Amino acid sequence: MKKNSFSTTVLLVAVISTITYFGCKKSDSPTNTPTGPTIAVSLATDASLGSYLVDKDGYTLYFFSNDSKGRTSCTNGCASYWPYFYAGALTSDNLGAGLNIADFDTIVVNGANQTRYKGWPLYYYAPTGTTKEPAGQITGEAVSNWFVAKPNYTIMLANGQLVGGNGINYLSTYAVGDGKTDYFTDAHGLTLYTFTVDSANINKFTHADFLNNPSWPIYDTTAIVVPSALDKTLFSSITVFGHHQLTYKGWPLYYYGGDNKTQGLTKGITVGPTPGSKWPIVVAGEAGAPHK
Repeated sequence: MKKNSFSTTVLLVAVISTITYFGCKKSDSPTNTPTGPTIAVSLATDASLGSYLVDKDGYTLYFFSNDSKGRTSCTNGCASYWPYFYAGALTSDNLGAGLNIADFDTIVVNGANQTRYKGWPLYYYAPTGTTKEPAGQITGEAVSNWFVAKPNYTIMLANGQLVGGNGINYLSTYAVGDGKTDYFTDAHGLTLYTFTVDSANINKFTHADFLNNPSWPIYDTTAIVVPSALDKTLFSSITVFGHHQLTYKGWPLYYYGGDNKTQGLTKGITVGPTPGSKWPIVVAGEAGAPHK
């Protein structure tokens, strides 16, 4: 009886030990949970401003209209209040939904890297000069020439020196001189113009066959997304031989072919008898197009 009892006990212990061993091995084995790439830039949404860019922690990113040529003009003390944003080496996997890797690149500013979006350098806002505004806030919107970085602007404000096709600097009055002018561009900073011969909501330049369109391409869009400093209701669109052309205060809007789709160029102002007489740039304070 003792022998049988001992054998039974040994057998039970062995079985329990085996179950316990394999149970521990199964529960203690590491779990390899796959993790996706870090999203460095994504879109947030505000009830009034719509979609705008934020970093991986939800901090708002901004454009500076003074960066009209795609170069950083906020340096020294300015950079304390508007720190540069650098996302690192981006790939499509690092971007949130609705963003395109082709719209991003990197520039070097005084030895530091800075990410650009559609040609505009990106910044944070630090209202105290030391601490960034809290994540989720957009208090830097329309502070002087600063605006939230949106993915779908159809109009942006640029603030820069006007330079004609003759290489001469001009003021907003088209007198020769050095000084910055606030003017309208598209999302990529390409300068927009009006044609002084046009009437309110009537394009008098473009031919039905569009053969002259390369010289002064129409701004072909119906979308109206503008910085909060501008009155959206002053924009509309007209139909031009089956195409759509954006208008401002009734003025049809054009590009200049001679600007070669280059951010910050304003060569078109000197096309005509005198600078600004035939193809002026678009500015917020201009009078509405005449009904003629």
